[in-house]
Amino acid sequence: MTAAGTATRAARIPGPALIAWLVAINCCAAAAAEPRRSVEELARDLRKSVVTIRYSGRGDGDKGLGTGFVVAADGLVATNLHVIGEARPITVELDGGKKHDVVAVHSSDRASDLAIVRIEARDLVPLALGDPATLADGSEVVAIGNPHGLEKSVVAGRVSGRRDVDGLDMIQLAIPIEPGNSGGPLVDLAGRVQGVMTMKSLVTPNLGFAVAADRLRLLLDKPNPVTMDRWLTIGAIDAKEWTLVGGGRWRQRAGRISVSGAGKGFGGRSLCLSVEEPPAAAYEVAVRVKLDDEAGAAGLAFAADGGDRHYGFYPSGGRLRFTRFNGADVFSWTVLGEKDLPEYRPGEWNHLRVRREPGRILCYVNDALAFDSADDGLEGGRVGLVKFRETQAEFRGFTQGVDLPRAMPADDLVERVAAIARDLPASGVATAEIVGRLLPEGQAASLALEARAVALEREAARVRGLAAAVDDRRALDAFEKAVAGDEADIDLFRAALHVSKLDNPDLDVDASRKELDRLAADVAARLPADADETAKLAMLNRVLFDELGFHGSRGDYYNRSNSYVNEVLDDREGIPISLAVVYMELARQLGLAVRGVGFPGHFLVRHDPAGAEPHYLDVFDRAKPLSRDDLAQLARRSSDRPLTDAHLAVVGPRAILTRMLRNLENLAERDRDPDDMLRYLDAILVVEPDSVRDRVMRMATAHRVGRRETALNDARWILDHQPEDIDLDQVRRLVDMLEHGDR
Repeated sequence: MTAAGTATRAARIPGPALIAWLVAINCCAAAAAEPRRSVEELARDLRKSVVTIRYSGRGDGDKGLGTGFVVAADGLVATNLHVIGEARPITVELDGGKKHDVVAVHSSDRASDLAIVRIEARDLVPLALGDPATLADGSEVVAIGNPHGLEKSVVAGRVSGRRDVDGLDMIQLAIPIEPGNSGGPLVDLAGRVQGVMTMKSLVTPNLGFAVAADRLRLLLDKPNPVTMDRWLTIGAIDAKEWTLVGGGRWRQRAGRISVSGAGKGFGGRSLCLSVEEPPAAAYEVAVRVKLDDEAGAAGLAFAADGGDRHYGFYPSGGRLRFTRFNGADVFSWTVLGEKDLPEYRPGEWNHLRVRREPGRILCYVNDALAFDSADDGLEGGRVGLVKFRETQAEFRGFTQGVDLPRAMPADDLVERVAAIARDLPASGVATAEIVGRLLPEGQAASLALEARAVALEREAARVRGLAAAVDDRRALDAFEKAVAGDEADIDLFRAALHVSKLDNPDLDVDASRKELDRLAADVAARLPADADETAKLAMLNRVLFDELGFHGSRGDYYNRSNSYVNEVLDDREGIPISLAVVYMELARQLGLAVRGVGFPGHFLVRHDPAGAEPHYLDVFDRAKPLSRDDLAQLARRSSDRPLTDAHLAVVGPRAILTRMLRNLENLAERDRDPDDMLRYLDAILVVEPDSVRDRVMRMATAHRVGRRETALNDARWILDHQPEDIDLDQVRRLVDMLEHGDR
């Protein structure tokens, strides 16, 4: 078309249309003029803004790894919500390797699986957000991420189209997306972010999706910030028991306190102080501590003013040290004593104890006197724990009082236990008779056996095995007592705590029980006197899920911690059945009739309001009410079967406990841990002594690990009861072999 022709055509267009037409031409010209870069150039430029994001698991180490990218120079980083986990410590690693702890979740949206986190950093290089509406099908795009931990991997592809996925507008991509790419930027060839990578397709490895960038812009415009002290419910320190001073990463789980990361004080110092005031005059404070690295330093603090002034007694560099801290820097610190002691055991649990008397301080390690000081530079104050530098340490058994029991058993008990231990068979397997002789000694028996193991390294494995058998038997006896009597009389939550104690001998059952009771009382206190059942249930759900952050464990579902109700209470995370046990007990204390439903593959609860129809709740999903259609879909999804009335049957405490134990047994089998399998099978047979399946499983597992007595007793039980579908001849051959040896 000639210039004159163009002018003539334009002259015939009315004014407003002409303006729109000219704007369109100008926009197209601008788009055409937008600089396009090669994939190589983009990769080089993007790396300055793309980060690696890690979140911690319930134990040590990284549990998840994904990608993020800088969206604001003052420390905002965008990613997927699932990349940062739920209620877990998060770390961002910048280009060049510098790591930052996330200080807040600046904004998040579960529906779009997006999150923006904040780190304390400045002068970052943000990526510009584009307009996904201008992204045509077939457009060339580039993604960058950390697939399978291969950091800053770049892949190019094309836009396949736009798709509605669960009500969310998604960009479909012909591009290979792998684990670790999630949260990375999808950019056009001008380097503008058009989407955030997410959701690897289950259909083909070369199909992926990205959340359109305009959803991310909404989060930037309207943030909903959550500081990390509110975000971190996994192992959160109970503020009613402890006060943290000086930072550091303190966590409280399964009756223990662990610490990692440097504190903000000089030398990485930080403290965890008990809110309970020590006795006014003479008192003692004690704890057991184990250091990950003996180059570190961690132990007891006392006479602490809540700031920089306190005493410290702790191992440091493999030696015992006693220090008075008068201020924030090293020039105000006075080392009152430092020495090597043979009683200190590097790399193991060591018991530290301090006795404070008027005008005198005595410090002990494993009951051996380390320091006797008349220093009186600090008076009063609180007691607690202290650590320095990048130390990783664990504490258990923290206690304070006027006169604490000694850590090590008395010499006569050590001698008695040593004599009993010498009666162990050559196989090293504890018999019921020997365990029975030790049970009356209580917890001291395990301590004495441990002392002998340390002193006599050749016999350590046998002696520790006996200690474990004593603990196992005691825990099993306590569990048996908890489930004795009529079904209606069983305290389900306490019995479930004893399930936890099978694996955690140090668990304080009464303390965890009181913690739940306090939570129930807190909920009840917020209700009016005339609150009906609807109001009570609403308040329970509000406190539990909205305020305290209890949630279903999705990223860490098969962690055994999810079956320990004390850790579910501590971490506020669990699987359906363990969350249900906590929920049912809280509901019971509020006067609500909430009972367990043994739904296959996904435990539920049923609320039976007075004078109304019962309704079903999914505690794993924030006590979401379930319709009949929801239940039918859940049945197909979890068991691949149509819904029947049997799915919705209410189950009692014994069935619930058995199901929890079977979950643990399955995990132990997956981990190829026969000793743990036997512990769970022992407990299952306490609840269901006539279970043929569990008798056979225990017989076979006990035989494999050399527990001859257990295997023989189970084999004889099977022969006495003659169950169907069991090869009794094979069982008889096993009995003959166990009684007379393998001839």
